[in-house]
Amino acid sequence: MTNGDTSKKFDSVQLYRIRKLLSELSNKTGRGTELVTLYLPPKKPIHEAISALREESGTASNIKSDTTRAHVQDALTKTMARLRLYKNTPENGLIIFCGAIPGPGGPGNEVIELHEVLPSKPVTTYLYRCDDHFHLDPLREMLKEENVIGILALDATESGFGIVSGDNWEVVDVTSSGVSGKTRKGGQSARRYERLREMELTEYYNRLADHAKKAFLEQYIVKGLIVSGPGPTKDQFVKENYLDYRLQKMILGVLDTGYAGREGVRETIEKSGDLLQNARVIQESKLVQRFLREVNSDTGLAIYGVDDVIKALRRAAVDIVLISEDSDTLYLKAACSKCGDVREKFIKRSHYVNEKQALMSSPCNKCGSQEIQVTEKDIVDYFADLAIDSNTRVEVISSKTEDGAMLKSFGGISALLRYKV
Repeated sequence: MTNGDTSKKFDSVQLYRIRKLLSELSNKTGRGTELVTLYLPPKKPIHEAISALREESGTASNIKSDTTRAHVQDALTKTMARLRLYKNTPENGLIIFCGAIPGPGGPGNEVIELHEVLPSKPVTTYLYRCDDHFHLDPLREMLKEENVIGILALDATESGFGIVSGDNWEVVDVTSSGVSGKTRKGGQSARRYERLREMELTEYYNRLADHAKKAFLEQYIVKGLIVSGPGPTKDQFVKENYLDYRLQKMILGVLDTGYAGREGVRETIEKSGDLLQNARVIQESKLVQRFLREVNSDTGLAIYGVDDVIKALRRAAVDIVLISEDSDTLYLKAACSKCGDVREKFIKRSHYVNEKQALMSSPCNKCGSQEIQVTEKDIVDYFADLAIDSNTRVEVISSKTEDGAMLKSFGGISALLRYKV
């Protein structure tokens, strides 16, 4: 992905925004069937969608409850107004969530909210619903990672089953083999002991294959499989075709590692850069490792901290901004309604209510007016907007991995520079 590739420049930012929206909307419900959900496929003409909503608005006039009727018609009117901003349906379609969300203080304090999503994958089916909740499952399905890779790290003592999916990886199971060691016990001939051990190995391989089938074809549907482990056990397992034929065809590579089991899965991912080069978790790892190398060198091409990154961005010195997915920072902007003077502040999300109140109650530094408008912005959105002018990439890094945790230890906001500041 190059800096000039504007079509893919903010992919991780867009994904972050959609995940955040899903989390917010899943906790919102209406007082009645007042929340409108609209999924518009790419080939559905805008004018047809507006006509359908106009009919729904007419039908809504029959709702007995005055409040519910007004809220539904307001939501439909606002949705139609948003659709009219488009001449044609977007390339992948359009998703709109709109409705009266209850505010503090009980009935009568509802606020009509509209949320619009331009999905990264095509919407497949036209869907309109008016309910007491938003219908989010189709959007969740669209966010599911398709390129899921399985990891099987085994030796003669244990095996680890791992999954690499998008920006995350996990160990889903670890099993022990039950196979005897190579050193025989007293009272047994070497040949008999070896035969018994081979039988145990065969039984172990069959159990392993059955477990892999359940993990990688039923519990998860993988598109590729990497087999790894120390010694010849893994090679024998693969060469003798114990795996289900579907998994056998999916094998991307067989790697030598120092460990099996849980640690083996971790090591396999670290050594599978070429095999997993398109996996988001590997791309993120490369970015974080590059940042750590620069921090520990004297090149001066890595910085961290909100203030330093902003200063470098304004000098167009930043190549890539790295932000932890669960950063708890918010940007607050207090603007005077009379003279336009602006105060800016970065705060912890948990301090939002108190900090906003403090800004609103503090008079303008220039004219003394107390007519202060305070707006907030998620830190990722703030940096994404700021980065546009300097053609800088913004990458949102998952905190679920070791690399993401290391980035977060630097405050969760850092940057790789084009030149030393």
